[in-house]
Amino acid sequence: MATTSRRFTTGLFASITSVKSHSANRPQSISLIRRNHIDHRLPLIVPSSRRWIIQAARSWDGFDDGAEAEIKKPGACGYAIGDNEIEGSSSSTVHVIDGEHVKTAEIVIWAAVTAAFGVGNRVMYKLALVPLKEYPFFLAQLSTFGYVAVYYTILYFRYRAGTVTDAMLSVPKSPFLIVGILEALAAAAGMAAAANLSGPSTTVLSQTFLVWQIFFSIIFLGRRYSVNQILGCTLVALGVIVSVASGSGAAHSLNEAGVLWILLMVLSFLLQGAGTVLKEVIFIDSQRRLKGASLDLFIVNSYGSAFQAICIALLLPFLSKLWGIPFNQLGTYLKDGAVCFLNNGTITKGCDGAPFLPLLFVIMNIGYNIALLRLLKISSAVVSCLASTVSVPIAVFLFTMPLPYLGVASSLPKGFMGGTIILVLGMILYSWTPHGANSSHTDSVIPSPPPT
Repeated sequence: MATTSRRFTTGLFASITSVKSHSANRPQSISLIRRNHIDHRLPLIVPSSRRWIIQAARSWDGFDDGAEAEIKKPGACGYAIGDNEIEGSSSSTVHVIDGEHVKTAEIVIWAAVTAAFGVGNRVMYKLALVPLKEYPFFLAQLSTFGYVAVYYTILYFRYRAGTVTDAMLSVPKSPFLIVGILEALAAAAGMAAAANLSGPSTTVLSQTFLVWQIFFSIIFLGRRYSVNQILGCTLVALGVIVSVASGSGAAHSLNEAGVLWILLMVLSFLLQGAGTVLKEVIFIDSQRRLKGASLDLFIVNSYGSAFQAICIALLLPFLSKLWGIPFNQLGTYLKDGAVCFLNNGTITKGCDGAPFLPLLFVIMNIGYNIALLRLLKISSAVVSCLASTVSVPIAVFLFTMPLPYLGVASSLPKGFMGGTIILVLGMILYSWTPHGANSSHTDSVIPSPPPT
């Protein structure tokens, strides 16, 4: 077996797998070995039939199996992985996450898609409440229980198509149960606090969601963030507060609100942040369990939504009371809400726009959740949160336009332009990597899950 040592201009590192089955009894195979002088890893490239199988030996520093890899190309070059050819320039970066080669461009695209769906989700929610203004609790339960059926239907067809495997379905379910409990408790705490806080106050407090995600990613994922990333996140949160809550008396509202309700709203976002980071942990852990394969995101959506729906069902007596609906009248309320949603029956007065507007919201909300989870899977919880946060001032701006069914358009907050500028500067600062910065231990231009 001939062996040739040479130096590639393209740094390369991939997950460890056994090479015996590919190289045994194949004297015609050619191995190309190069020591990575930066990471001290020994990548091995073995041609098998018409495909290049790219593998690596264990690194000297004990890097775990199935870990993330990062491929940087300092010059114009190209190479083949499987049947796919990747070409890039000095500025291109490829992240290998969950066994997938993820370019920075793909993360940016999914971030833009998530932000777009986030804007549509906020706008359509307000439009959906026009016909269902008397039944907002019905719309909330439709989002909780109806989506379980939607996600499991999609999961079933993906399983039949072979996209979802038995190994994926056999992953432990306890993390999904914890996600469901966290999201259900977050919803309950958020509803209780929102009933006693103003809208602008809730917007200000919602920015703690980003803080909790950074905190939990440091604690549970071992991430370290650079100074510019921390400052960038701070500016993004400040930009949203200034653009949305300026001139609305948010500070005065917070002073008037009880400390209990403020802490309860902060607790709600703490629980949401913990649930989001836990989903990221699930994706990372599944990579090991599935030997490098990527866990289908609809498994996370389906099981997480199912456990959340179960917890919400147990909390219905408490939640209905928060909405001012006696529990013994909840059945009648939900029935009347369904009649208004279908816009068919005796109770249709004031239900103009149904079922078209509520259905548009349902479709938009499903798309938003899928895009958000996909972005979380290929990047991180913090990046998905930033993409979602950007949608807030954009939606506020759209509400100043003459949208159908909403009547008179609202006016822009006094500090909208200034807040938007701060937000954009925060995004640029977060994405900026100082020249010569070491990205081996801190998040790079866009943070990605480290091995755990």
